[in-house]
Amino acid sequence: MTTPPPLEASPRVPALSATERTRVRRHSDRAATDRQELYDVLDDGRICHLGVIIDGSPRVLPTGYGRDGDTLYLHGSTGAVSLRADHEICVTVTHMDGLVLARSLFNHSINYRSAVIYGRPRHVTDPEEKLTGLRAVVENMTPGRWDVARHPTRKELAATAILALPLDEASVKIRQAPPIDDEEDYALDVWAGVLPVRETLGEPVPDPRLRPGIRYSE
Repeated sequence: MTTPPPLEASPRVPALSATERTRVRRHSDRAATDRQELYDVLDDGRICHLGVIIDGSPRVLPTGYGRDGDTLYLHGSTGAVSLRADHEICVTVTHMDGLVLARSLFNHSINYRSAVIYGRPRHVTDPEEKLTGLRAVVENMTPGRWDVARHPTRKELAATAILALPLDEASVKIRQAPPIDDEEDYALDVWAGVLPVRETLGEPVPDPRLRPGIRYSE
């Protein structure tokens, strides 16, 4: 199986789009306009939520993904109805970075980074691009794993669905701030601040059938 070329960052970083769907209306001061911030939100995530219409009803499903330049690759089984969409979809990625505790319950909030992408996906059929898409997904989920694990066979590739979604229409919204209370509430004897939220990996748990002497390496 041919190995696709290394992933490369897009040489040009244009500003984010400003369409009716991507314009942030509530708390517009939290909207990001730098496309690099979109890349950062996507690259820091592992699972996106894919919104599709199936048989006239909305469906939102957790889905593995990876980014290669200005293309988002979505991964799943060819048997997944959600990946057979031949219409526009919506993909979201959200990071919760902190719980914002205010002096009043009304002013409690969350520090977060979120991205929303709209577009019509393209079903990837070219074997080389399929490998590129799979590599983007694998390296996003488990960096470095593409180079050490067995690559997919033709049969496995045939059973794998890859969608390519351009990052042409996207918005990013970010809140990273302390609580904002009503002026009179600052006199209350109530603790206020931010409880940071971190996603961490635990200690590796070996497969019971792992041969002796094989160690996990990051």
